[in-house]
Amino acid sequence: MRCCSLLIYSLLAMACMLTSNAYADQPKPNILWITTEDIGPQWGCYGDAYATTPNLDEYAKKSTLYLNAWSNAPVCAPARTTIITGMYPPSLGAEHMRSMVNIPKDISLFPVYLQQAGYYCTNNSKEDYNVNQAGKTWDESSNKAHYKNRKDGQPFFAVFNSTMTHESQIRKRPHNWVHDTAKAPVPPYHPDTIECRQDWAQYYDNITEFDTQFANQIKELETAGLTQETIVFVYGDHGSGMPRSKRWPYNSGLHVPLMVFIPEKYKHLAPLDYKTGGTSDRLVSFVDLAPTVLKLAGAELPKHLQGNHFLGESNIPEQTHLHGFRGRMDERADFTRSVRNKKYVYVRNYHPQRIYGQYIDYMFQTPTTQVWKNLFDAGKATPAQAKFWQVKPAEELFELSADRYEINNLIDSPEHQAVLAELREAHKTHVLRIHDLGFLTEAEMHRRGEKLSLTFYELGKSNYYNINEIFTAADLSARYTPEFEATFKKLNVADDAALRFWSCVGLQVRGKDEVNKHAIELKSNLQDTNPSVSIYSAEALLKFSDNLELINTAQQKLLEHVHNPKSSVFDIMMALQVLEESTADPKHIAELVKANPISNKNLPKKYVEYSNRLLKKIEDDAK
Repeated sequence: MRCCSLLIYSLLAMACMLTSNAYADQPKPNILWITTEDIGPQWGCYGDAYATTPNLDEYAKKSTLYLNAWSNAPVCAPARTTIITGMYPPSLGAEHMRSMVNIPKDISLFPVYLQQAGYYCTNNSKEDYNVNQAGKTWDESSNKAHYKNRKDGQPFFAVFNSTMTHESQIRKRPHNWVHDTAKAPVPPYHPDTIECRQDWAQYYDNITEFDTQFANQIKELETAGLTQETIVFVYGDHGSGMPRSKRWPYNSGLHVPLMVFIPEKYKHLAPLDYKTGGTSDRLVSFVDLAPTVLKLAGAELPKHLQGNHFLGESNIPEQTHLHGFRGRMDERADFTRSVRNKKYVYVRNYHPQRIYGQYIDYMFQTPTTQVWKNLFDAGKATPAQAKFWQVKPAEELFELSADRYEINNLIDSPEHQAVLAELREAHKTHVLRIHDLGFLTEAEMHRRGEKLSLTFYELGKSNYYNINEIFTAADLSARYTPEFEATFKKLNVADDAALRFWSCVGLQVRGKDEVNKHAIELKSNLQDTNPSVSIYSAEALLKFSDNLELINTAQQKLLEHVHNPKSSVFDIMMALQVLEESTADPKHIAELVKANPISNKNLPKKYVEYSNRLLKKIEDDAK
């Protein structure tokens, strides 16, 4: 019996070896990405009856649709940074919009590893990464880049990105609406107005335009005779461009369509959950794309990659959670993390003292945003609509199947405490695993990295960033816990400025009574050698103090940060944000701030633009 078993085992092993060798002799697959921007899964094949996507729907019949795909970040540059690095941007210090950080020299962007494996790599044409590139990432990256320019017989990896569905196209007028605005599916957190219906209908019109662009790309592949040689991915770069989707790490901002076609020739690279014409409920996100493509190409996976491949072999374990993040959005600082399993999404707001709908100039150009805010100001918003313009709870929990619009917070539900504990622990484990740098202000991260001559990724793993201690401080401070009094006294005198910073946030979170109770400590903090501690202490006093003298002192300290030649751009932007959001007389603030103090510095254009937006808002408020 034992001899028979050994014989069967040997035959099976030989069969596997022969199969493996046969696959090894096959040419490598081409890999084509067809991507678009600012789009959730609003396709007919995803069950959206309002959508008009005949070409995508037809292609889905021979592909697999992923039902639980996340972009990790709800805005373009951080989302694309996740893709191109195969790493979570908070571990690189690259979570903030257009932050352009350096990465270690021994880490390359993933197309470089494909090139080393013999691939011709092209990008047509948007990059918009948050990291500085060392060396050449693409064989060609331009609006002329194309796989047809490769050498004969060379496998390719090609990206074609459409801008048709971008946020800016939703508000492009004049427009002839194709979708019936009267039937537009307006979510309950948006006001049911003509402006909102027009924006949603135009969004769907733009998706239909992308559907045509997609068909043209597929037709070009067919004409070139490459259909059976090419694995095709089709996806969006984050959720829809409508407000409260884009820029917010709810499922509405992170959930994207993802469709993958694997030709018969390469079905050995498909896992068991891949079903032709079917769906997969596997949890996948953008951090998984780089390892997946490298696996399909037969390339070695670099150790620094933080995602998991979901294609490339038959039996691939499923991950249990996906992770999202939000940092500075253009000119406004914020800090939120989210995590989901297949049924629930948990949102952790580390600055619950700030409202959801911070004034971001670019977002307010959309008609829906304007009418929504105006209705709220007029007291005409429903509770679901008003929530966006109010301060956030520290934690949120939503059951996606029962509450697709993420309105009913289940944090206090007795029946959901087990899943809450699961997702809290998943969040904590993830933060500590990747050494999430978001627990430092952007200014403080730059100060430490520059002082130590370290990239932020290296800083995160060094002894100069005690993630365990800082995370614990942030978790206690940014939560409404009764034991904070003792925590505050300890943190406020800590040697680490990051801990002192979180003590100031903790007082803001708890509001007027706690700020006035600790006014003496906050006044002392204004003189803290660390600007982040000083600025956030000033913010607490401006928002909640009853003492006019303290308010004036705090205001003056913020102005010192704005006009100090040694202030970093991030300190200046934060001080301007606090001044603009304060309840102080806007005319007086406008007179004091005057010209943009960073406009003459040698800085990236975007930072000057962002600070100019803050100044303009101060000036507009003064009118």
